[in-house]
Amino acid sequence: MVAMTSKEEFVTFSPELRAADECANYWMRQVTIRLRREVWWCWHERGALPVNEATLPPFSDRVSTTLDMSRFWVEKQHFYVSDPTARYLTERLASEPPRTGNVHPPRGSFGWVVNELRLNDVSSFVLALALTTAFDGSMGSVIAACLNDQAKVQPNLALAQKLWDEPEEVVRVADPFHALFRYCLIQHSNKNQRYFSETDWDAPIVVPSAVAMQLLFPESPLPHGLIALGHIEVDAEVRENARLASLRLNPGNADKLRIVPLMGAKGSSRPEMAQAIAQFNGKEISQFQDEIGLHEDTDYLNSIATVCWLRDTYLYLSQEPAIQASGDKHPSERYALPAATIPATVFLPVRERSQLVHLPSPLLLPTVYVPAATYQQRLEHWRAALGAKAAGLDLLLAECARRFRFEKGTIQAVCDQLKGLPGEITAVDLIAACRSELDSEISELASRVTPRFSDEEIILQNKQLLQFNEVLKAMQSLTEVHYRWGTGKVWNEGGISVLFAGPPGTGKTMAAEILALKLDLPMYRIDLSQVVNKYIGETEKNLKRVFDAADVSDMILFFDEADSLFGRRTEVSDAHDRYANLEISYLLERMERFKGLGILATNRKKDLDEAFLRRLRYIIDFPLPDVNERKRIWRQVIPEHVDSSQLDFDFLAERFPLAGGNIRSILFNACLQSADGSGFQESAGGHLSMKEIIIAVKREYDKLNRTLSLQQFGSYAPLVEGLERE
Repeated sequence: MVAMTSKEEFVTFSPELRAADECANYWMRQVTIRLRREVWWCWHERGALPVNEATLPPFSDRVSTTLDMSRFWVEKQHFYVSDPTARYLTERLASEPPRTGNVHPPRGSFGWVVNELRLNDVSSFVLALALTTAFDGSMGSVIAACLNDQAKVQPNLALAQKLWDEPEEVVRVADPFHALFRYCLIQHSNKNQRYFSETDWDAPIVVPSAVAMQLLFPESPLPHGLIALGHIEVDAEVRENARLASLRLNPGNADKLRIVPLMGAKGSSRPEMAQAIAQFNGKEISQFQDEIGLHEDTDYLNSIATVCWLRDTYLYLSQEPAIQASGDKHPSERYALPAATIPATVFLPVRERSQLVHLPSPLLLPTVYVPAATYQQRLEHWRAALGAKAAGLDLLLAECARRFRFEKGTIQAVCDQLKGLPGEITAVDLIAACRSELDSEISELASRVTPRFSDEEIILQNKQLLQFNEVLKAMQSLTEVHYRWGTGKVWNEGGISVLFAGPPGTGKTMAAEILALKLDLPMYRIDLSQVVNKYIGETEKNLKRVFDAADVSDMILFFDEADSLFGRRTEVSDAHDRYANLEISYLLERMERFKGLGILATNRKKDLDEAFLRRLRYIIDFPLPDVNERKRIWRQVIPEHVDSSQLDFDFLAERFPLAGGNIRSILFNACLQSADGSGFQESAGGHLSMKEIIIAVKREYDKLNRTLSLQQFGSYAPLVEGLERE
């Protein structure tokens, strides 16, 4: 690669770098010869002679070299014809480039690009020059010697002017809109200067390694990160959607980037849909699987998009754009796309339209909707993915297929995890594996509730207790009724919505937690401070996020103080009233479609919208407990290690008409005052007397701003007399 004395060695082209077509071989040879001729000139210009074949000319003062460049131009041309070695090299450059004629170079090869883009000779040379360092690491020192700068080991446009016999022709190639740069066949490797409004002659120009491999060896395997998606069989619905979408991509060749959004749930058949579209158009498709964060590297995305254009294949990006958070001012910075000038077709998976808002609309094609898997398809996926381990799990898999509305990809991931377990798969293993795959987005707007009442029974009047058990039985029967009896189609696989109405402390939250425990369902309390937003439209966005996340799996959504969200619609007097009514209407519609168990608790049932009440499956009123119920509550709330033998439960239940929540508060305060404060002792137990209970009752009534006469305390009146004095 340096100035040698043997003329034959000047034109030898390494066989391991020989490209697939003669056009590439010719122009790579042109680069080699011109570099060697320039090296020979540098020896002459710097007034030295090569010591041996392996040496390069010494570096000289760069300022004087730059200033004398034009002065030496005539002398340089004379040197090319007067010096024997330089003349020999110049003569070898005079051969005509190969003309393909009726011979078609392989798709994506160097020769194909020259023909497709109608590159002239100087453009072909610049492309070959940028290719040199992609395969030969030793070229860096040769380029540095030619540029008289040890730091410049990559070719640039200034070097192209030095090497080309008509330097002014390189100016047209330097245009950033030139095809070589538009299609990202050549990229500027200066990371600090991404866009070039003016020509930067010193900026390095490189052909990305993946593109270089494709240009010189078009039959080579796909670059790392790209995986070919093969032929697949799809169901009728996916096939029809794919056929219609393929018609939008079929006519003519694209002249810019085309983005096809594929909208579907996480783990859905979005890759299969892209494959089906490609099959209809007779194209191959490759998936970019990013494991090291390269989806944020625009240069790398450009290189793989260029490779896909060269190979005439579609590109499927597995990384979704981020969902725009409320108040996010710069969401477009989160997702990088290939350059708009690369004529590649990119399939982009998304879950909702907000992910597309800040993508360039001229590049977006109509969205292709990927249907969600049906219950029967989910059940088949479970059986197929588990294989032999599905034996004996029919009922459990049927329940999982309803309870966890996963798509095929997610089911496969869960089953791969389960099949690694030794022995048979248990219900606990299956449910735990499913829950580990659930999306955590709901946790931003709702808080997970851990049921506290593991052993307690709910204490209600007979009517309300029967209704409570009906809710429990209804949730346990959804799978059978929806999918064996056929109600799922009519009711859109809807779940159960329940209203718990009653005064504070009557057991509404406790009943919800007991349902969560008995049904083995996660329970989330909706955080109204996070959901309700003063800005128009933001409340609906937040509610959508809640319901979308909850629809993936059966869970309990608990709306406390539901009247603040589900209040009556009012007459419209201004824009705020209109949008408030829209919020309520949206809530009504989403609650009706919710597939889990939605529980609303309110102290003001009369303030709820009547249209909403009609759509609820169950309404359970929680009245204040009667005497017998209060007595049962008093006994139930006594802690396990507390001696309550001295308590008069009949007296407490008869004299003080309190709700269960108030009774729990009284009991807790009494325990705090009964403890001796000596610290924790494992064998020690608590002891309650009527004195602590009576005082705690008085404090609770004071807190509620309700008065009690001394007569109501009966024989225990002396215990509270002192509390009344100033």
